[in-house]
Parts: sequence; C-alpha cells; structure tokens
Amino acid sequence: MTIAATFRLMRAGFILARAGALSIVDPMALPPVMRGGVAFGRLFERRSIRTLGPEDRLRTALDTLGPTYVKLGQTFATRPDVVGTAVAENLSRLQDKMAPFDPALVPVLLKEALHEKAADLTELSAPIAAASIAQVHFATLARNGVSGKVAVKILRPGIKQRFRDDIESFYAGAALAERWAPSLRRLRPTDVVKTLDRSARLELDLRLEAAAISEMAENIKDDEGFVIPEVSWDHTAETVLTTSWVEGIPIRDLAALDAAGLDRKALSVTLLQSFLKHAIRDGFFHADMHPGNLFADPKTGAIVAVDFGIMGRITRRERRFLADILYGFISRNYRMIAQRHFDIGYVPKTQSVDDFALALRSIGEPLQGRSARDISMAKVLGQLFQTTELFQMQARPELVLLQKSMVLVEGVSRALDPDLNIWTVAEPVVGDFVRREAGPLGRIEDLKERAEVAVDTIGRLPSLLSRAEAALDDYDADKRSPQRKSTQRMVVIGFWLLVVIAVALIVKLFL
Repeated sequence: MTIAATFRLMRAGFILARAGALSIVDPMALPPVMRGGVAFGRLFERRSIRTLGPEDRLRTALDTLGPTYVKLGQTFATRPDVVGTAVAENLSRLQDKMAPFDPALVPVLLKEALHEKAADLTELSAPIAAASIAQVHFATLARNGVSGKVAVKILRPGIKQRFRDDIESFYAGAALAERWAPSLRRLRPTDVVKTLDRSARLELDLRLEAAAISEMAENIKDDEGFVIPEVSWDHTAETVLTTSWVEGIPIRDLAALDAAGLDRKALSVTLLQSFLKHAIRDGFFHADMHPGNLFADPKTGAIVAVDFGIMGRITRRERRFLADILYGFISRNYRMIAQRHFDIGYVPKTQSVDDFALALRSIGEPLQGRSARDISMAKVLGQLFQTTELFQMQARPELVLLQKSMVLVEGVSRALDPDLNIWTVAEPVVGDFVRREAGPLGRIEDLKERAEVAVDTIGRLPSLLSRAEAALDDYDADKRSPQRKSTQRMVVIGFWLLVVIAVALIVKLFL
C-alpha cells in the first residue's frame, strides 16, 4: 500500500467516524482488534448526527467524501446480499449531484476533445445538470446548413485521476479487511471494488455511453411509447457526448403531467412494460431509471429516457430464467419457480425443491391481487434474499443490477399510478416471451445455440492435437526419448478419443 493510499484511507475513515457511519457496523461480527478500532472511531462522532439513523449517517458521509465514494455507495445499493436490505435501500437514495465546474473551462475541453468539430457547437448554456462524473449543457449544433438543439455531456476535469487514486485506496482497504477480518471474506470486498472499478471505467469513456444509446435504439426501433436521444458521432469523444435534445416534462412532476393532460396510468403501464421488454426480450436495459432520468413527451405521451452511463445486460439463459420466475409468480406456479432455480444451478441440488417452493409461496401469495400501493418491492426483495440465502443460493451479479433497476422502475410506476397492479401489467410481456420460448421459434434458437457450441467444439480439436504434438516434440528434443514413435501413437489415439467424446457431447446437446 502506498503512502498516498494510506493517507486517503485514513482521511476517509476519519470522515466516516465523524459522520457516525461506524454505528452501522456490528462489532460482534469483527475480530477483537477491529472492534477496538470501531469503538475508538465512534469517539469522534459529532453529537449533531446522533438524531439520524445509522443508514442515513453512512449516506451523508459518502456524500461528503465525494464522487468515488458516492459511486461506491451506489454499488452497495445493488448488493443487499452484502450490506443488508435496509442499508441498500437507503444508499439507493444517494443524490449523484455536485456543484458544476468552472464554465470557462468548457470551450477548452471541447476543443481538446473534438478539435475543429468543436466549432459546430454554439450557444452553450450554463450547466443544466452536474453529477459526480460529468455535467450537461444545452447547445446549438450547426452543420450542413441545418441547426438543431443538442445536449452536450462533458467529463469533469481531472475526474479520471481522482477515481484512479480513490480506487487504489479501495483495493488496499478491501485487502486489509480480508486479511484481518476473515468473517468479512464471504462478502468478497475485493470483488465489490472490482465491480466499482469496471463500472467507473465504463462511465469514464463517453464513447461507450454513445454505443449503448445506439444499441438500444436498434432494439426499440419498432416499439412505441419509449423514446431515447440520438447520438451525434461527429461530436462525441472519450470525454464529450453530444446527443439530440429531448423535450419533456419531468416524470416526477405529477402536477405538470396532469396540467398537460397526460394519462398517468398509461405512462405507468408504458414505463413498466418497456423496461420488461428491454430486459427480457433484448437482454439490454437502462439500469439507472430513477425519476431524474425520465420525462414524458407532452405531445405524444411517450416516455423519454436520458443518461445511459449505467446499462445492464443479461444473457438469453438469464432472460429465460427471469421470465419463468416472473411468470411463475403471476400464475402462482411456485413449484415451477423453485425447479427453475435448481435447473439453472442457482440452488444446490442438495436442497429440497418442495421446501424451496413452499418458501417462495410465502413470498408470492401476499402479492396476488394487490395494487402497487400495498406492495413494497424492497421488502419483497429483502425476503427473497433471505430465502435464497437459507437455501444456500449465491448472489447472481448478472441479476442483482436488474433487481435494483426493477425496484426503481416499480417505484416510478407506482408514483404515477398508486393503484397499478404490477403483475397484471407484466403478464403480456412476460407471458409472450415464455410462450415464444416454448414455441417453434424458441426451439429453433435453442438448436442454433447448440449448433454453435458443437461447431466450436469440433473446431478446437485440430488445435489441441497440434499443441500436444508440439509439446511432445519439445519434450523429445530435450530428453532424447527413445519412445518417440510410441508416444506419438498415444497422442493420435488420445486425439481420436477426444473426437469420440466431443461427438458424444454434441449428440447429447441435440437430444
């Protein structure tokens, strides 16, 4: 650990202690040496924060520590299996907002990123939104004699180095935790930091956000009711993203929606069904659909989404699993839900399918026929995590972000229409997908995937033989083995045994 990383950790620890965030830690879960450290740190708590709950204290401290720590908190908000449901729910309310940087730097940053193309952007406004990583400006884009309104997103100066420095200290802190607190190893602190590191690297290259917008645009080109901005690739670089300007009423401004004559119930249905289409049909979804990123078009009544810095992706395997689970809750087929957990390998086969189905029934039955007003998705997910932990199910990173996003979308939909029945609204999307997967098209796609696996397996065999022979040539050259011919024959026999095994596996794939 470097001296700089040590200093940053000490500073962060002091701020956390002053904000009372250490009160969230259960001392009995720590080794004696760390219990003493927590007790000592709590001596520095400010009296003024003692009226706040432990989760609020942590959120306040992370806000104080700055952008990297806010992102860390947002990462933990997607890991209730690590920090607990109450903490995760509280951290999901972290406001990723900061004061804008000096506007005099904007023309310089644009010139550095876009070179001569920067001249196409005129009438730059003051920042209209400023977050931890970037801020957004309104501008006019003039090209080929045509002018149009655009949104220009610019990374904060020095933000990459700030993140790299903080991430280095996070890795050091995670290593210390794993070394001195073995009980914390099950929470995999280093893996959590790796998740944050990867997420930050993606968010710090705005070309990747542009690519995400482009991919989603292709996925939803035939959909109605959900709109996203268009990318101006000529005016996009690693540190600058330029998109078309989208007009809309903030989805959280219910009074303005009503004044514009928009149907809030219809908006609620469109939002929830659109998200499910993106996740289940496409496997690629906007993973940060909080109210600040959603608007309603007053002319068409469409949902307008912005800010594609955080995206989620799940494979066809997970999409089928998710659809089956949701459809199982909709149809109250808890045995099917339980069986799918076992089939996909999420729950060990040493557990009882019947017992797991019974536990799932205890979650699903209270939801049936009730409106969103009466259902807390946070509590439902908390109960689900407790149940899966009881049956030794490991947290699935590919599904955690999706679960967090579903809570966000459900919350916005419920605000628009408190009487929304999420299961009734979800059925058309989920049911269509389940029926499609069980039908001819789904079977054809299954065969296609299996054929690709088979071709890949066969294609690897010659390479394996070549490598084996090369290795033996090197061995014989060094050892001058008199058994060269015999060994080569064994290699050939081994190769054909591999072929037979591969063929048997391929046959099994298609049966």
